[in-house]
Amino acid sequence: MNSSEQLWQQAILKTDATIGEAIRNLDQVAIKIILVCNEAGILEGTVSDGDIRRGLLKGLNMDSPILSVTHRNALVVPPDFSREMVMQLMVANKIHQIPVLDEERHVIGLYLWDEMTSPPARPNLMVIMAGGMGTRLRPHTENCPKPLLPVAGKPMLEHIIERAKQEGFNQFVLAIHYLGHMIEDYFGNGERLGVQINYLREEAPLGTAGALSLLNPVPDAPFVVTNGDVMTDIRYGELLDFHIRHAAAATMAVRVHEWQHPFGVVQMQGVNIVGFEEKPTARSHINAGVYALDPAALDVLTADNRCDMPTLFERLQAQIKRTVAYPMHEPWLDVGRPDDLAAVRLNANP
Repeated sequence: MNSSEQLWQQAILKTDATIGEAIRNLDQVAIKIILVCNEAGILEGTVSDGDIRRGLLKGLNMDSPILSVTHRNALVVPPDFSREMVMQLMVANKIHQIPVLDEERHVIGLYLWDEMTSPPARPNLMVIMAGGMGTRLRPHTENCPKPLLPVAGKPMLEHIIERAKQEGFNQFVLAIHYLGHMIEDYFGNGERLGVQINYLREEAPLGTAGALSLLNPVPDAPFVVTNGDVMTDIRYGELLDFHIRHAAAATMAVRVHEWQHPFGVVQMQGVNIVGFEEKPTARSHINAGVYALDPAALDVLTADNRCDMPTLFERLQAQIKRTVAYPMHEPWLDVGRPDDLAAVRLNANP
């Protein structure tokens, strides 16, 4: 969704506006759509340049009411529609803007084709946890930190940075510990990749969240955190937008994990058999290792003390802070074992 929320908010006009006001708005806001809302903030329809031109051809003038050219059956989407589904709707309907409405039909966002195909620069920080020992990947990691292991000719960490860069991120912080000097030597200040890279150097392993206590200065806006061994097609920008939209202290990307029981299950009450289930499938949500955090979430950390992400979430929950899950469906692999590394290398090959 459009990250420059003030743009779509500026494109809102009330139902008592005139065509003249609509023309000025289209010219000033320059996103080629007007969102016509009533006093309660509920969307009544949209107005485009074409709607106005057709109205003027019919004899309307600058003082005519905006409702006389309002398109009442505008295509809209709920907030849980994926980026891919929205883009398909835009292509199928030959439109470049789709409002996002909540259940009460209040406008809460606006998808813009230009921004979806050319994401705007995001000033938000992205922190990548790259300090792990990679014990389960030995001997691959005896002389190479896990995030530097090559996949399709480039380190996993470089794939993560390049993907985020495509979504407009250019400020990165890498948390390093084990063989961290090799990561610093490879990436430097990020100039080669066209981004800015700084480092958090852990004196001792601080877990998947503890290194965030070393951030200085503390970010002044929500930021993304990802493990350096998670290869995924998740859209980091959409995760961040979801986090902001839900006014959360912390957001965790989660995936549905399915596991099929290898045996038939007998259902019992006491000694009585009450049913059978042949090799049932259990479904649960697992932590995908990608997060969005509000800067205030760092208040629950103590400098240089080990802390894992689930613990950070539990501390926030204990303070009645909002923590939410971001359901993801994109390809994802936590490269923790040799089999995982082989799989991600195979899938990455042309």
